[in-house]
Amino acid sequence: MATPWERWHHVTKVDPDKSLRDGDTYAAIADTGTDAIVVGGTTNVTESNVRSILDALSSADVPVFVEPTYLPTVPPNDAFSGYLIPIVLNAGDTTWITGAHHEWIRSSARIDWERTYTEAYIVLNPESAVATYTRANCDLDIADIAAYARLAEHVLNQDIVYLEFSGTLGDPTAVAAARDALTAASLFYGGGIHDYDSAYEMARVADSVVVGDLLHDAGLEAVETTVRGVRDANRT
Repeated sequence: MATPWERWHHVTKVDPDKSLRDGDTYAAIADTGTDAIVVGGTTNVTESNVRSILDALSSADVPVFVEPTYLPTVPPNDAFSGYLIPIVLNAGDTTWITGAHHEWIRSSARIDWERTYTEAYIVLNPESAVATYTRANCDLDIADIAAYARLAEHVLNQDIVYLEFSGTLGDPTAVAAARDALTAASLFYGGGIHDYDSAYEMARVADSVVVGDLLHDAGLEAVETTVRGVRDANRT
C-alpha cells in the first residue's frame, strides 16, 4: 500500500520555536524543491504557534505534516496533510513511548486515523535537547541500532524508523545498518545536514533525509543546496 512519504527523499522540518532568516518566508520553503514539510520541534511547541506556521504555509504545493510534542486538538484539515506522531524507542521517560499518546487518545473526541501516522524514533545524540527531554539512552552501538530498527518494524509494525542525530552528523555506517535491517519500513535520517556533501552522503544510506536546523541557521538557499545533494544521490 502506498504511503504519503513513499516519494519523500528530502524533507524540511520547521521548528515553531525558531525564526527564519531575514528575507525568507515559510511559503518559499516549497520552492526549494523539498518533497515535504514537517512542522515540529522539541521545546516551546504549542498548537497556537504551529497553527500560525500552517497559515503561512497554506499555499505550499507539497505535503505539510505536523509532528506534535503537545496534545493536538485539531484533526487534520485542509491546512495540513496529517500528523506524524513520534514514539521514542530508546526514551527513558515512558511519556515519549506511550504516555503522551495514551493521554491524547483518552482526551480527544475524535482522531482522524486515516491521516495520523507514527514514527519510531531512535535518538542518538546525547547532547541534544530531544535526548535530554526524553531521557534517551543514546549509548548504542551499530548492533543496538539495527535491533531497534527491527523491533520497530517487526514487533511494533512501524512504517517509519527515524534515526535522530539532532544537530550532529551521524555515522553513515550506522545509518546503512539500520536500513539494511528493514524489509519494508522507510528509514528517515535527521541531524547535521549542512551542505551538499552531507545531504548526498546520507541520502545514499537513508530513504528520506530531514533538514531542520539549517533552514533557521543558514536559510532557504542552503536548504536548496541540500535538495540538490539528495536528488543527485538518488540518481546514482
